[in-house]
Amino acid sequence: MATLYDVPPEDLIEALTETLAAEDEIEAPEWAAFTKTGVDRELPPEQEDFWARRSASLLRKVAVDGPVGVNALRSDYGTAKQGTTRYRVRPHQKSKGSGNIIRTALQQLEDAGYIETSESDGRRVTGEGRSLLDDTAGEVLDDLDRPELERYA
Repeated sequence: MATLYDVPPEDLIEALTETLAAEDEIEAPEWAAFTKTGVDRELPPEQEDFWARRSASLLRKVAVDGPVGVNALRSDYGTAKQGTTRYRVRPHQKSKGSGNIIRTALQQLEDAGYIETSESDGRRVTGEGRSLLDDTAGEVLDDLDRPELERYA
């Protein structure tokens, strides 16, 4: 049986995006079309399936790193922005990602039953969420025909 660690993260997130897009609980709010993903961004995301893709990424991230809080996830989804001086002699500064996008997506994943909130630690994956991740990883592993992944089959 394959687990989420047995497949490349990009392929797993791509397959989870399709699964979560079909869910009724996972739906982009009205404000998601106009909001930026961080303070260092100029425009909102251009992907049509951005919300489902971010939710799939968050589900995988919580499964791997959990229990984890929103602030730690903001750091993970942030970027390194350049210094604003002319000669760029200042070191890079870290900019955090949007907490509202992460928090709302996590709440929707909680409503779907894939994530639960613990009292003191943050959010962690439920059994149903782990099952979804492992089943999707098994399907992805069956679809992959890469020679470097033959050792997992």
